[in-house]
Amino acid sequence: MDFRWIEWLLSLLCIGVSIYWFVIIVWRRFKYVQLGVPAASPDNRQGIKQALLQTFSQGKLWKDWRSGLMHLLLFYGFLHLQIGAIDLILIGLTDAHLPLPYYETFVVAQEWTVWLVLIAILYAGYRRYVEQLPRLKRSFKSGVVILFITSLMVSVIGTMLFERVITGNVSSPGSIIAVAAAAIHAPPILLVAGYKLFWWLHLLILLAFLLYVPQSKHFHLIVAPYNLVIQRPIQSIGKLHSLDLEAEDAESFGVGAIEGFSRNQLVDLYACVECGRCTQVCPAAATGKWLSPMHMITKLRDHLTEKGAAITSSSPWVPSLSTAYTVHQWHPDEEDVSSSTLQPLSLESPRGRSISQTMSRQQASWQGRYHYAALEKHAGHGVGKHKDPRELQLIGDVMSEAELWACTTCRNCEDQCPVGNEHVDKIIDMRRYLVLTEGELPADAKRAMTNIERQGNPWGLNRKDRMNWAVEWEQQDGIKVPTVKENPHFDYLLFVGSMGSYDRRSQRVMRDLVRLLQAADVSFAILGNEERSSGDTVRRLGNEFLYQELAQENIRLFEKYDVKRIVTACPHTYHTMKKEYRDYGMSESLMIYHHSELLWSLWKEGKLHLNHSIQEQVVWHDSCYLARYNDVVAEPRQLLQAVPGLTLLEMERSGKRAMCCGAGGGQMWMEETEGSRMNVARVEQALAVLPSVIGSACPYCLTMMEDGTKQLERPEVQTLDLAEIVARSVLGD
Repeated sequence: MDFRWIEWLLSLLCIGVSIYWFVIIVWRRFKYVQLGVPAASPDNRQGIKQALLQTFSQGKLWKDWRSGLMHLLLFYGFLHLQIGAIDLILIGLTDAHLPLPYYETFVVAQEWTVWLVLIAILYAGYRRYVEQLPRLKRSFKSGVVILFITSLMVSVIGTMLFERVITGNVSSPGSIIAVAAAAIHAPPILLVAGYKLFWWLHLLILLAFLLYVPQSKHFHLIVAPYNLVIQRPIQSIGKLHSLDLEAEDAESFGVGAIEGFSRNQLVDLYACVECGRCTQVCPAAATGKWLSPMHMITKLRDHLTEKGAAITSSSPWVPSLSTAYTVHQWHPDEEDVSSSTLQPLSLESPRGRSISQTMSRQQASWQGRYHYAALEKHAGHGVGKHKDPRELQLIGDVMSEAELWACTTCRNCEDQCPVGNEHVDKIIDMRRYLVLTEGELPADAKRAMTNIERQGNPWGLNRKDRMNWAVEWEQQDGIKVPTVKENPHFDYLLFVGSMGSYDRRSQRVMRDLVRLLQAADVSFAILGNEERSSGDTVRRLGNEFLYQELAQENIRLFEKYDVKRIVTACPHTYHTMKKEYRDYGMSESLMIYHHSELLWSLWKEGKLHLNHSIQEQVVWHDSCYLARYNDVVAEPRQLLQAVPGLTLLEMERSGKRAMCCGAGGGQMWMEETEGSRMNVARVEQALAVLPSVIGSACPYCLTMMEDGTKQLERPEVQTLDLAEIVARSVLGD
């Protein structure tokens, strides 16, 4: 009796049910994302190109070449094996293979692909559980995919082995399986049974994997390419979206609930790979602050899934016993929303609550710190008391305020993310909610913000004293710094900024920059006491209302004095004017330059002559808002390399990988109260290459580096701005 029809029926039933469930899973998560605010449709031409390039080259994964090679083998291996899977299923049901030319060569190639994928996945297990990379989780859940792929490859090998024995095809050149098949001698019934066992194992494991993928972090296999398509274009990297503060129907500003994020932002959450690269490079994480970018994304993702399921009355897990959503009850021995499973650590949260003690804080890894910070935060707000996810507060129950205020907005997390996730804008949106809707922010930040609002600078010094540095300089040395009224036909507006106007150390940088512009015969002017804060600090702190007011005031001044070009020594001012002011009506023709770009350009044009030798070992510290935000990496280095006698050194983390000094995102005006100091950690990295000078091109970085050398008691190491170094070579000071 032929039972082939029963096998056909069972296999088609399994395939049909699995595909149906797969569609249900993906559809439900799509509905959860649809709860977000509709996002403007981007111009996808560049996005599609970037997505294809990142996907098929494995993009940022190559920043760790071993990881890049491993993922390349897995990616292309699975693409190749999908054809083999169809062929294998077809043979098992019909005894006929795919009509491919050079079929035997195809089969041998499939075999070698299986071996390569098996080696790659075993190496993945080695990196996670033997080498134990700190950024990788080591729970059973984290290793499920390794078991899936390993068992899938074993089932393919078993099926191919028994097929060769049954068909007698044991002389295929280049086939290890063929050699093994030649040595097997067993009754035909056992061979057929072995073949059917491995064939069904392959089919069922493949279908189970299909269902597992969208219900796990491996949903990124489906979501990540789309996420790369909709990510911001290169020219908009780091740009914050504007809020419509005049919307009459707005009940709040910023994001105070998960559905307040845009749909594009919510796609990020399901694209996350949980690879830990973002947290590995986060300066807040590295110095013991209550922030882990990876855990932030996974907590938001799990909250979206649970709240979305509650709102839509659907189970996020398929198959499930019921289509109605049941509120999950949390237990202390389960994984929390950060999806981490580590042993309890001895930690204390910013609000003083403690958890069980088995290790000292100094022994805690960054994974442990952030897992249990999140765990404690949730436990302290009623998670585990059968609380409806719809009642959880995004800020308070899911994300703590301490996490949000720890971010320096350096974007190192985003630069490292292989799937295009954007962390900073989510943090800023939640800060906006705290500031604009709840009226809550740290005391230091509130003080700086109030001072900027009243006097136009974070110290609260008299706004009428903004030009005193230039007046005093003229009285002392006779060097005139013209205002826009005194030189109405200027080529460049020198935007001095609050640091250059009020900070004594930054004033020295500004004076050298002025002398260099005069040496190059550049026509420039300053706004003097009419200048206002650029607004970057208040925007990153969440006060969008004050930012827009300051931006519009500055734009009106630019229009009043017919400004065509602006140069500034502050990367934060440079970024917000270059990329964000245009949302408020600033002319597209108005060009913004950082002083490192302008000095480099003047040197290239032969207007600045580096005549004097400087016998210094200079290690270069890259500003986040120059290197990562605006790709200004080569210009300062080329300029320094041209200085006679100067030796340019590089830290281990430099260029776009550079570690933040700790001053961005409003942190310049806030005191670090958790962990160690970021600027000290960065200075230690600089001192490791034995410099005589730490160079930078940012007044915030300069201050932080100088404070770091003082704290480490290294007065012999100078901290100098690019303008100061170049002035020594050009002017011979």
